Amino acid sequence: MSELNELRKKIDALDLKILDLLNKRTKVVLEVGKTKEDKHIKVHSPERERAVFERLKKKNPGPFPNEPLKLIYEEIMSASLSLQQPLKVAYLGPSATFTHLASRRQFGSSAEYIPESTIKEVFEAVYRDT
Repeated sequence: MSELNELRKKIDALDLKILDLLNKRTKVVLEVGKTKEDKHIKVHSPERERAVFERLKKKNPGPFPNEPLKLIYEEIMSASLSLQQPLKVAYLGPSATFTHLASRRQFGSSAEYIPESTIKEVFEAVYRDT
């Protein structure tokens, strides 16, 4: 059992390092958000998100698999984006429908999700920036 406890201590220490790095990353994200605001640059950049993941995928030596890595980074980016500018996403249908799940997959769990009854209402919500 002592060996297991030692391994768990190593994991706990690594978790704290990950947490520290996430907070350091977030401080830089906030600086990026301020710079974007000052220069009137759109906050959300799907191209940048794709580039970040592609770079990480190429640099990933394993054994951690790329697909879960992508999911983790999608959530990191969703949280980062919401700190720069709260994101509201309108989608067609009630909660837990395919459109809701697709929206969550695209924008992460940090966005605010707004269900609409018709596609017209979705476009109207986007237009008025609900």
